[in-house]
Amino acid sequence: MAVITEEMVRDRLRTVNDPELHRDIVSLDMVKQIRVDESMVRVHVELTTPACPLKDRIQRDIDEALKALDGVETVEVEWSASVRSSRGGAAELPGVKNVIAVGAGKGGVGKSTAAVLLAFGLHRSGATVGLMDADVYGPSIPTMTGVEGYKPDVREDMIVPATAGGVKIMSIGFMVDRNQPLIWRGPMTHGVVKQFLEQVDWGQLDYLIVDLPPGTGDVPLSLAQSVPMTGSVVICTPQDIALLDATRAVKMYEQLNVPCLGIIENMSYYLCPQCGHRDELFDHGGAAAAAQRLSVPFLGEIPLNAKLRVYGDGGTPEKAFTEMDDYVAQAIAKVVANTAGQISVRSESRSAAPTLSVE
Repeated sequence: MAVITEEMVRDRLRTVNDPELHRDIVSLDMVKQIRVDESMVRVHVELTTPACPLKDRIQRDIDEALKALDGVETVEVEWSASVRSSRGGAAELPGVKNVIAVGAGKGGVGKSTAAVLLAFGLHRSGATVGLMDADVYGPSIPTMTGVEGYKPDVREDMIVPATAGGVKIMSIGFMVDRNQPLIWRGPMTHGVVKQFLEQVDWGQLDYLIVDLPPGTGDVPLSLAQSVPMTGSVVICTPQDIALLDATRAVKMYEQLNVPCLGIIENMSYYLCPQCGHRDELFDHGGAAAAAQRLSVPFLGEIPLNAKLRVYGDGGTPEKAFTEMDDYVAQAIAKVVANTAGQISVRSESRSAAPTLSVE
């Protein structure tokens, strides 16, 4: 029997590419350990996100590559994950690897619902996640996550965020009565955004999801000026007017030098629970077409479903992953995984960028 060495295995693994990052898993430093036991090879692979959407494909490619070696009969892959930072060691929020803005060109498209689903979906995958409610005029995150009425403590001059389902949460809704309108000018909203970024004890986070108010006003600008961001996710519904507003949102982030990680189509279609008839109430497929036109990724579609509304109103977002109809749960999981994948792509592109030096 041929003798299989660790270097032989490593050379074969150089033929296996991460399908999203388009580089081999050895040069990406994803291969952490190789063990050879006669005809069995064990490989420890560290993914760039626990929500990796193409893990099964990577495993299949590893299996095929290593079994092409003479003498290899069994391949075992051990997985772990370490989210990489896209922020280049930024002084602002040094413990937060990625800041993701979730916005929309208009209201009523389910932006906050999408932000909550992304935050809780990423946490369920194994990541550490925070959710910052920057929608100062309509803070709905406390209600949707079941922490309404939380009164933040201050510890060592830092505000202690609420925690729901393992996700750290901060909102202006913790500080004002739910029926009190905030009639604020731009400088006041800017102050809140700065405070939530600089004076909240976020700790160590893989992802900080920021739910923005609709439109292209002061808060997105304040966020972009206050902290280096990984990118933005734009939410829209399929009808033409929503797509026009979504296009404006994408263009706004471009002007702010914030890359758009992609577009999510919410309320994409309705599936009757009794007869299974599919009804595209607001049209369908417009977001995918807009993403292609704008040259940004399409992250997926979320169906219109009564349970999502019930779980949001009831402050039980975890049920969207544990008690949801299969087709909706699968659609949400795809959106979360695709978003995580695009964050990894952004992180890798930043780390691979050449560093300029001035002599």
